[in-house]
Amino acid sequence: MKITVVGAGYVGLSNAVLLAQNYEVHVLDIVAEKIDLLCNKKSPIIDKELEEYLANKPLNLTPTTDAKQAYEGAEWIIIATPTDYDPRKDYFDTSSIESAVSSVLSVNNNVTIVIKSTVPVGYTERLQAKYSETRFLFSPEFLREGSAMYDNLHPSRIIVGMPINNDDYLYRAGAFAGMLTRGAIKKDITTLLLNATEAEAVKLFANTYLAMRVSFFNELDTYAELRGLSTRQIIEGVGLDPRIGSHYNNPSFGYGGYCLPKDTKQLLANYSDVPNSLIGAIVEANRTRKDFVADQILSRNPKVVGVYRLTMKSNSDNFRQSSIQGIMKRVKAKGIEVVIYEPMYNEDAFFGSRVIRDFDEFKQLADVIVSNRNHDTLGDVRDKVYTRDLFCRD
Repeated sequence: MKITVVGAGYVGLSNAVLLAQNYEVHVLDIVAEKIDLLCNKKSPIIDKELEEYLANKPLNLTPTTDAKQAYEGAEWIIIATPTDYDPRKDYFDTSSIESAVSSVLSVNNNVTIVIKSTVPVGYTERLQAKYSETRFLFSPEFLREGSAMYDNLHPSRIIVGMPINNDDYLYRAGAFAGMLTRGAIKKDITTLLLNATEAEAVKLFANTYLAMRVSFFNELDTYAELRGLSTRQIIEGVGLDPRIGSHYNNPSFGYGGYCLPKDTKQLLANYSDVPNSLIGAIVEANRTRKDFVADQILSRNPKVVGVYRLTMKSNSDNFRQSSIQGIMKRVKAKGIEVVIYEPMYNEDAFFGSRVIRDFDEFKQLADVIVSNRNHDTLGDVRDKVYTRDLFCRD
């Protein structure tokens, strides 16, 4: 059985590798450099398990930039293309999905299409109505960047959405869930077959809840910092309540990354005619946190602010929507020079800020060093460092 995955980002590639353990899988991407790396069994993204599986596991995986070759004869197409949030439209930009669907159907119209990209609530149903002769399923991903392969091997749950009162769709949804389960290491995985629209809502509400939790502990930290209290002691005491727990509670400069910022905004847009206070507050809380962090940095009266790492978390190469970028914009708006140390970035400047390659030069030049996550390498300049990382974890 041939399966084609469209998009070799962390979602598409980790799913492709998972399935390639047991099926013929073709992974299609428009970026030739990614495909060249994959052809040499190297990962284009930093992910420990993904790198290990590509290098050492027997996989039936064919990387390609040739759409016709990828689509011909495929029984399943998995679309995992980017759907960035468009603030002008208050809507995800789903054009990459529509383009992929159109391209698939020009070559192969006897196929089941599974959407893995995050979409607005109701999108799959509208797509199904437009292409009534094609079967569409929606299967949300719950993966962490940098640990996507691990999360596919040990999934918290598998959810597949479809028209629920249709035996053919029910069979195909169950078959797809079974394909994912077969490649996983974890056993007894909870599987839910839902209406597609409810499955879309699960994704957005889950990520918005996580953003709410990040925002809560960040605002706890803001209070403690301004009142001269120990954030760590308060969080440890709060976390001992088993209903709250001691996970996902490390203060930061705000939630960021590819998913949480755009998913919270999309959910808020879906609430446009629904009464709400909390959903809007979660989006606003992230702005407020960045304003506060920037003010704390500026209160030190720096002439040069050094940004240590643009990445969102440890062991990641993702800069997309990292919270530190919001801090940089606010600091630069006050006329303060910002310089960056980021070994994963190869250009000489990042949005107008100098990138310094020499770490010692970076540490010497900066009056304040801003680090979203603590690093041992900053130990000798600890008095310059501004961070809210208390537990040294993401």
